[in-house]
Amino acid sequence: MSDGGEDRAGPPAFAIGQDLSLLSVEELDRLIAALRAEIARLEAEKAAKSDSRQAADAIFRR
Repeated sequence: MSDGGEDRAGPPAFAIGQDLSLLSVEELDRLIAALRAEIARLEAEKAAKSDSRQAADAIFRR
């Protein structure tokens, strides 16, 4: 049976603007890492959509 510590390996649940005072330094570090990864994922999706849009614009401008 698990002691519960293994479940805390991921970032804590988070909502933008929430009170952070109850999070430990380790939880804050995990949360920062998760948010940085999510930002990178969002930026990659934005770039892909921008590339598709530019390609479509180039086709239809001719």
